[in-house]
Amino acid sequence: MTTTPSPAWAALFRHAESIKGQHLREVLADSKRCTAMSLEHTDPLGTIYLDWSRQNAVPQTLKHLLDLAREVDLQGQIKAMFAGEKINRTENRSVLHHALRLPKTESLLVDGVDVVPQVHEVLAKIKAFSEQVRDGKRKGITGKPLTEVVSIGIGGSYLGPDFVHEALRTEPSCSAAADGRHLRFLANVDPIDLARSLEDLDPARTLIVVVSKTFTTAETMLNARAVRSWLLKKLGKGAVAKHMVAVSTNVAEVKAFGIDPENIFPFWDWVGGRYSVTSAVGVLPLALQFGYRYVEKFLAGAHSIDKHFRDAPLDKNLPVILGMYGIWNTSVLGRPTRALLPYCQALHRFAAHIQQVDMESNGKRVGIDGKELTREAGEIDFGEPGTNGQHSFYQLLHQGRVVPADFIGFRKSQRPLHLAEEPVSNHDELMANFFAQPDALAYGKTAAEVKAEGTPAALIPHKVFPGNRPSTVILGDVCDAYAVGQLLALYEHRTAVQGFIWGLNSFDQWGVELGKSLAKAVRAQLAASRASSKAPVKGFNPATAALLKRYMTK
Repeated sequence: MTTTPSPAWAALFRHAESIKGQHLREVLADSKRCTAMSLEHTDPLGTIYLDWSRQNAVPQTLKHLLDLAREVDLQGQIKAMFAGEKINRTENRSVLHHALRLPKTESLLVDGVDVVPQVHEVLAKIKAFSEQVRDGKRKGITGKPLTEVVSIGIGGSYLGPDFVHEALRTEPSCSAAADGRHLRFLANVDPIDLARSLEDLDPARTLIVVVSKTFTTAETMLNARAVRSWLLKKLGKGAVAKHMVAVSTNVAEVKAFGIDPENIFPFWDWVGGRYSVTSAVGVLPLALQFGYRYVEKFLAGAHSIDKHFRDAPLDKNLPVILGMYGIWNTSVLGRPTRALLPYCQALHRFAAHIQQVDMESNGKRVGIDGKELTREAGEIDFGEPGTNGQHSFYQLLHQGRVVPADFIGFRKSQRPLHLAEEPVSNHDELMANFFAQPDALAYGKTAAEVKAEGTPAALIPHKVFPGNRPSTVILGDVCDAYAVGQLLALYEHRTAVQGFIWGLNSFDQWGVELGKSLAKAVRAQLAASRASSKAPVKGFNPATAALLKRYMTK
């Protein structure tokens, strides 16, 4: 691995060295600096305010970062993605999740074919189907309305839709639209997840959505067969045709499974799994739950950031700035971990989704040219909503390792509450912590300040906070469908920016394949051993062979 930096990388490292003595408690008093390190993006339906003034940086840092962006032609790479060029070179595919959000008035050619009419054909089919189900015109085999939906999928077929569902289910208009309806997700092949997903469900009122592009994903298809068995046992022959639909491209496999081909909702190979929530993967279950109008609003929010990312100059571009400061922290300052801290309980599944979007995309060791990367890539993401996280892992953030953090909050709550006897509303109490925590991380508390509080000398070291911990603050208006779409696209494109800078392919995931292939051999051994106690355990290293024998011991 060569570590010789390019001119822009070398300049970045020199710049980092020149400012490393600065402490945030000193520079945050500079109002010009704070103004220069913030940006507002406004459109008619939502405003996003980005404040990166608590990064270990100065306004000039962004210039150096953008010099790096220009060195690798970031703008050209963004343009190539939006033009439908096959930037996923290892799979020879375009990367067009943004096309899923394009209005029907636009066009986008891939191999000479306009994909936008295809997208809107599927959206129209979802709209018609979801309205028939929600209006009670499409019923189950017993004539009962289908009010319960279980979506079966794993990875991107689960995490994205689950995040959006949880983000919207307490939003008042979405909650009202979902009245009397329930959406669950079945992902884990663990039978406990199956039991929980089917718990207390009336099969006569249940619609199953099986999400698998190839209809061969092992975990998803085993769960689908288990649910099919449950339906047939409870409702008899004909239940599958009435109670199961598919999101897939493999018509033959779907038909062989017993699902009516008319009930297939397709998507395309230019939609990566972790980027698929705005395809039928997420749109179908979300439309069944909340109604198509709110899904449209969600798609519109994502599209607004798509346009911003495509068109805004680099120094005014939210995903670019977020991505470049991720590069700054990870590759320049050596801080590979990132905390995602939404101060909004509705976003409690956000970190789980972004873990996949980011870590599956950029967790790579070779570049798009097949050569070993010149520096480590990818961030280690984790997070929980505030204020829960404050009583969990913030100890480490304040007095342990330096972990760059993203704080995400909203000016208004989905569910405002203000008790008459309380001086502030519940949301104000939440946001008081939202505004305090980034400053606490930045300023810390010195030994002199601790001593001035009358702290015994022996305890002073324990109560010192070093501060100088970097964070970024994102403030939106309210967590509605439009804002959730914006947030989704903001982080999708942030990930792409970092992949472009590191020179890797953010749109394949070969790293998930090895474990799957090894599991096939274990599965075959388990099947043979369960069928005959005389079947020898063979073909494994001694440690795994011993574990398998212990596992199968009666």
